[in-house]
Amino acid sequence: MTHIAVLGSTNMDLVTYVEKAPHRGETVTGREFRTIPGGKGANQAIAAARAGATVSMIGAVGNDGFGTRLRSTLELPHPRLRSGGGTPIGVTTDHLRTIEGPSGTAHIVVDDAGGNAIVVIPGANGTVDHLAPGDEGLIASADALLLQLEIPLAAVLAGAQTARSHGVRTILTPAPARPLPPELLDATDLLVPNEHEAATLTGRSDPFAAGAALLDRVPRVVITLGAAGSVYLTRDAEPLAVPAPHVTAVDSTGAGDTYVGALAVALGEERPIREAMTWAATAAALSVQREGASASMPYRSEIEARYAS
Repeated sequence: MTHIAVLGSTNMDLVTYVEKAPHRGETVTGREFRTIPGGKGANQAIAAARAGATVSMIGAVGNDGFGTRLRSTLELPHPRLRSGGGTPIGVTTDHLRTIEGPSGTAHIVVDDAGGNAIVVIPGANGTVDHLAPGDEGLIASADALLLQLEIPLAAVLAGAQTARSHGVRTILTPAPARPLPPELLDATDLLVPNEHEAATLTGRSDPFAAGAALLDRVPRVVITLGAAGSVYLTRDAEPLAVPAPHVTAVDSTGAGDTYVGALAVALGEERPIREAMTWAATAAALSVQREGASASMPYRSEIEARYAS
């Protein structure tokens, strides 16, 4: 079974559902409010575990009620997803620190078209600025390390360089988009931005042009395009465009993280890149048909059934 380590954020998502998101200075009435465990790191960890990997989470939560719930959500097994020994699989949280203070939160507005706007408050995530004792050994034991940018960049860089030194594949989601130091890009095997992040990083709105520019810095790029699918670019082959299943979106929150988690599993199973991208797109398509981030992520049996059809 593929072993994936995730170094990243855990947030409690405070989600408001509205018909139409408010403009600046405008007040609207929402129809529902939910608290849903999330954070890009935790989302990718849950997505990968549900897709069939053994997953370990490196990060931090606060010593508040949100922290308790975030940890238990990661650890929570599901009876339909079991290892060969019959033990339910959750995300291992031995390297998820608990610190004094609040957990991270994300304040999300979701409109009836499935679009969203998000404000992230780092909380405990802001303390993850280095690798703690034991983190290097965990990363070295993994088949892949998933990274994002919702924790301090120093820890992201340390994680990527540690993975590179041990021959572990590094998959970086550059979100929230920001300038990336050359040392981080040098330690990245696969960069997975969405089209907006790719444009921010390169100044080019066309995903193929953006991907070509990114290949000056990293060897492989997958750019996700939402309902339009995804594209893969590498230095030694022609670009590959893979469509996404056509579905009606209810909530797109967490879809990108679902894609990355499933893609990491598929690549760990040595599936060809087209198949891996299609499988990941299938997982993401299932997730957008449900509300919430981690709550919407499909299990391997669901992905396989939809992929087969």
